[in-house]
Amino acid sequence: MLEDFFTSSSGNGAVPLFVWLATIGGIAALFLFDFLTHVRKAHEPGFKEAAFWSAFYIAIACIFGGGVFLFWDHTHGVEYFAGFITEKSLSVDNLFVFVIIMKAFRVPGEDQQKALLIGIVLALIMRGIFIAIGAAAIERYAWVFYLFGVFLLWTAWKLASESLSGHKKSDEEYQPNALVKWFQNHLPVTSEFHGNALTVRENGKRHFTPMMIVIIALGMTDILFALDSIPAIYGLTDAPFIVFTANAFALLGLLQLYFLLGGLLDRLVYLGLGLSLVLGFIGVKLIFHALEENSLPFINGGQPVEGLPHISTLFSLGVIIGILAITTIASLLKSRGMTSPFKGK
Repeated sequence: MLEDFFTSSSGNGAVPLFVWLATIGGIAALFLFDFLTHVRKAHEPGFKEAAFWSAFYIAIACIFGGGVFLFWDHTHGVEYFAGFITEKSLSVDNLFVFVIIMKAFRVPGEDQQKALLIGIVLALIMRGIFIAIGAAAIERYAWVFYLFGVFLLWTAWKLASESLSGHKKSDEEYQPNALVKWFQNHLPVTSEFHGNALTVRENGKRHFTPMMIVIIALGMTDILFALDSIPAIYGLTDAPFIVFTANAFALLGLLQLYFLLGGLLDRLVYLGLGLSLVLGFIGVKLIFHALEENSLPFINGGQPVEGLPHISTLFSLGVIIGILAITTIASLLKSRGMTSPFKGK
């Protein structure tokens, strides 16, 4: 029966191999569909196109979540939606950096889709590796939750500081990391774009185009963002299947969301503050969980700490939605006031 597809064989929510394979195949098919439908013909999507396909991919993600509810159980269904909402919100924050990279390399608008989609696919592959490493570490060492929790609290503090300082991410200049610089210095790269081609032949030799460097920059940047997102979702679920699918569906449709939001990103003035509260909340939740499973000898004599408040995933979902809703509405009201023609009168 279909219910057996999602039967857990261990406490971490193990899933049969064929379910993993079918899910990965379905996600790969969606990315291929995205490429054939939007990227193969170079163009810059308009608002209606971006809005339609953004809604389409969010609907697909919600249908999948409904399947988790129906064929697995309520607990994992709530975990999936909590993870998806968190990862999608963090992905929106990533778009600020994507905009900066596109501006820095002066990528033509009609050619940006290919760079974005390939960069997103590379990011998903790297996140899959991180998820596997995280699952293995958690399985063997319960104290890893301490590291995740402290890291998220530090990230939350950093995000909050940037948000409260009034600093705009869109005003930043792109600073390539060491790996991107290495590729720039060691690969034969043409000085100009050649449409959305990754390589061209010049003077009888094969050269890379700046598009290849842009893709590498996007992929490497998202790896850094994964350092926040992977610990964050492990604070909501310890099932690798949920962690992977929530990340995959959050990345699906990010291409269209990039064009949909466009100049609206600067209006989300409190997004950083909202995400800092979400990451801080999950960080505290992770540390509580680590204390409940404690085995470190210098904490409570190596014994689990009892009497801590239990933070359920359903409660976490409510907190996450509440924080993001309030900060989004506050951002739009703030931006509306800043652009009001009656301001100052």
